[in-house]
Amino acid sequence: MPAVRVFSLYAAQAVLFDFLLQISCFVALMSLDSKRQEASRYDVACCIPPSKKESIPKGEGILYQCIKKYYAPFLMNDAVRVIVIVLFTSTCCTAIAMVNKIELGLDQKLSMPEDSYVLDYFNNISAYLSVGAPVYFVVQSGHNYTDAHGQNNICGSNGCNVDSLLGQVFKASQQSNGTKIAHLASSWMDDYFDWIKPHGDHPCCREYPGQSREQFCPSTMNNKTCTSCNIPLSEGRPAPDDFLHYLPWFLSDMPTIKCAKGGHPAYSSAVVMKKDANNETEIGATYFMTFHTVLKTNKDYIDALKYAREMGEQMTAMLHPNASHRKFKYKYKNMIKETDASNYRVYPYSIFYVFYEQYLNIVSMTVIQLSTCLAVIFVISTLLLGIDLYSSFIVIFVIAMILCHMFGLMYLWDITLNAISLVNLIMCIGISVEFCSHIIRAFAVSLGKTRKDRAIDSLTHMGSSVLSGITLTKLGGIVVLAFSKSQLFQVFYFRMYLGMVLFGATHGLIFLPVFLSYIGPKLNKAKVYEHQLKQSENIDTSNRRYTTYNAI
Repeated sequence: MPAVRVFSLYAAQAVLFDFLLQISCFVALMSLDSKRQEASRYDVACCIPPSKKESIPKGEGILYQCIKKYYAPFLMNDAVRVIVIVLFTSTCCTAIAMVNKIELGLDQKLSMPEDSYVLDYFNNISAYLSVGAPVYFVVQSGHNYTDAHGQNNICGSNGCNVDSLLGQVFKASQQSNGTKIAHLASSWMDDYFDWIKPHGDHPCCREYPGQSREQFCPSTMNNKTCTSCNIPLSEGRPAPDDFLHYLPWFLSDMPTIKCAKGGHPAYSSAVVMKKDANNETEIGATYFMTFHTVLKTNKDYIDALKYAREMGEQMTAMLHPNASHRKFKYKYKNMIKETDASNYRVYPYSIFYVFYEQYLNIVSMTVIQLSTCLAVIFVISTLLLGIDLYSSFIVIFVIAMILCHMFGLMYLWDITLNAISLVNLIMCIGISVEFCSHIIRAFAVSLGKTRKDRAIDSLTHMGSSVLSGITLTKLGGIVVLAFSKSQLFQVFYFRMYLGMVLFGATHGLIFLPVFLSYIGPKLNKAKVYEHQLKQSENIDTSNRRYTTYNAI
């Protein structure tokens, strides 16, 4: 998907520059600020020396003390832990049940500000427009329109096949509520057959008498010397040579009161006449136009596109009866390219298809993109956590729960799935890592005796950093978006970013410590050995000092 690709490229460059600045400029500024603190200088006017040197109080912050003394012991209470597990599990299951109910698409009204006059136009269109969008069933170059068999596979009049192209459109129009096809398609072929018939006192196909066959007498010419075209018909169909010869006349003739079948206004662009390799005239691509029913919602547009493509596949299979073993699936990247005569296809086109085509595979694209991101996060977490697969699995599990809650938020807050929300979901994975990885890393290196003690220790040391450094700073920037006049910003940025931060913070500071207290990774034996070794070294050093003191 181009939107996801472009976002990923820009995001990767932004992260790279941010990393380079953090390991260079940010570290230098932090060292200068540390020297300022040691010199007891003010942070605003650091160039002005203080009147007297004051010592900087050192100690634990208020937020750290609150988490250590009150929040961590309360969260690790046995009853509270059970409530947390039950609450998060039930809400996650509820959110999963809502995933298939999320609507697809992007309402064009959201692109306008709340006070825009264009919203009235959109509302009036939705309320009063009673005509659907036109749809064209395009037959690629390669079909033989000159023989009876090829004509019967296309036309819709008497003598044509029941499952012909126009016959299938007619059947679909009889079930318009499901197929979104409103009318029978206009057929240049059926009108052409009526046009060449020599009926009435003013036939449509006329030519100048005594001239060559190249002299066409249009129906708009009130010339009584013009005579009817002498075309031998077999069951109302002309011979192949006559079919190709008189077709350009039909496409250039204007309809009049006496001849309403002139094809220039309706079909001048519906048939492509071209030259083959032998410089002989042949028919190239053609189209047959009908209308969709009135489409108002994103679901209507997507269903109309989906069924029209199914009809195109059925029409293609009908035109290739001897190739039933082949599956005529569309490859729309190559649809515009010329195909050989044996592989021509029928495909639908309407003006709105280009905007809604992405929603035919956005669900599978979402699954692929999110699964790929989770796999990459798992690999990176495994490497950065010291090849700790168990801890990496927990990180991925918690991130997956955050994603499930995000899908539930999308359903409850009327956020549709489209390219914008998909990009935000990918961002949600990256942001969720910040809420989870610090806590689980602190848990993995903690030396507490039990999982519960290690969970308290990790929450005490990293909880304040996650809350103040990640949660509160992001909330400050997100709240501003709530006051934007752009509905696009309010829906896809304020609502989704707010959900990312709140779900990430609650899972990282509430669910994850409780989850680790039950089934967190085992105590790191290397850390225990290293700790015991340091204790032994400290004891040996103290003993040597004591022995030396006694000897003195």
